[in-house]
Amino acid sequence: MSVITPIETLHLKSTIRLLPRGLPHVYRSQRIQFFPINTFSNSSLPSPLRIHPISLGSGSRNLWRRYASDKFSDPGADSHKMLSEKASIVDTLKKANTILPHVVLASTVLALLYPPSFTWFTSRYFVPALGFLMFAVGINSNEKDFLEAFKRPKAILLGYIGQYLIKPLLGFIFGLAAVSLFHLPTPIGAGIMLVSCVSGAQLSNYATFLTDPALAPLSIVMTSLSTATAVLVTPMLSLLLIGKKLPVDVKGMISSILQVVIAPIAAGLLLNKLFPKVSNAIRPFLPILSVLDTACCVGAPLALNINSVMSPFGATILFLITMFHLSAFLAGYFLTGSVFRDAPDAKALQRTLSYETGMQSSLLALALATKFFQDPLVGIPPAISTVVMSLMGFTLVMIWSNENKSETLKTPF
Repeated sequence: MSVITPIETLHLKSTIRLLPRGLPHVYRSQRIQFFPINTFSNSSLPSPLRIHPISLGSGSRNLWRRYASDKFSDPGADSHKMLSEKASIVDTLKKANTILPHVVLASTVLALLYPPSFTWFTSRYFVPALGFLMFAVGINSNEKDFLEAFKRPKAILLGYIGQYLIKPLLGFIFGLAAVSLFHLPTPIGAGIMLVSCVSGAQLSNYATFLTDPALAPLSIVMTSLSTATAVLVTPMLSLLLIGKKLPVDVKGMISSILQVVIAPIAAGLLLNKLFPKVSNAIRPFLPILSVLDTACCVGAPLALNINSVMSPFGATILFLITMFHLSAFLAGYFLTGSVFRDAPDAKALQRTLSYETGMQSSLLALALATKFFQDPLVGIPPAISTVVMSLMGFTLVMIWSNENKSETLKTPF
């Protein structure tokens, strides 16, 4: 470290005092420039100067601090390193969603092998957990992203038909088959029908993003529309399909969906609009929190209903739920292919609407089953559906992602 001695400091002060006092203020403020920079030090000093505090006046100290700081300090190095480390952490948090399929599978296996790992996450946590996922959807939404998607009303309408016409029809068929053909308890059939009445799953948006990123806004629009109208459509469909078998509290369902879905999404949108700095600060942490939230929402229903799931009719319920979702995936895929046969992105649209039709918010169905139906058997189909839907959806993601890459490679530039 180079040291400025007291004699050198006195030389500097005497040089400054020799300046005429009548000079303009701007000129005197720049008098540090008259001192030859290389008089006492080499230009390649490895570290900042250390000044001997011999003067009682604050002017000398401030002058040297300014000179040493401007000339020799390098504040950018440390700050750049800190910013790089912070950016790395933020990027890691944002990419947490990429492990979601593995987390779903791990949660399923853990819940089946060791149920106490999730039994602490009781049914009273389902509503807040789902509300948090809805809040994450709202805070990550932007009206600009949807302007282009709204230019395809035909695709949006077809997605809505898949959600609230084709899927409930399939749910009614499989629910009726569960009771009539497989002789399962009536609440099991009602649970299958309830799963078919809820809105689209946010996981379908992520699945579309992984397969066809350009159509992710369209997927979000379709899911958001079905979610927003679920406050009326889901209770009415439930009354139509289940009302003759079990009592349905329509008003209670409407109130619950308002609290669980509409309010959190609206809160996220408002926070994003009115307080963007706060939104930007918390947004990087939402993916990892959403993954942990989803893990609990997948594992807990299985763990809490482990006896029913592992019962003799558990395999039958699993078969029916799997066939229900498979039929919904296929219906969405082939219906879209027949309608958008000549569209340049027909394959991408088929994949997107297949996700929308085959994946629905089973967590919402589980929350409604827990709150509005006294028989706990109603919650078993939604609990199994949560796992089956996620595993089937992300299996299709892996298959179609490879297919999409092959199509891209074959396309001439």
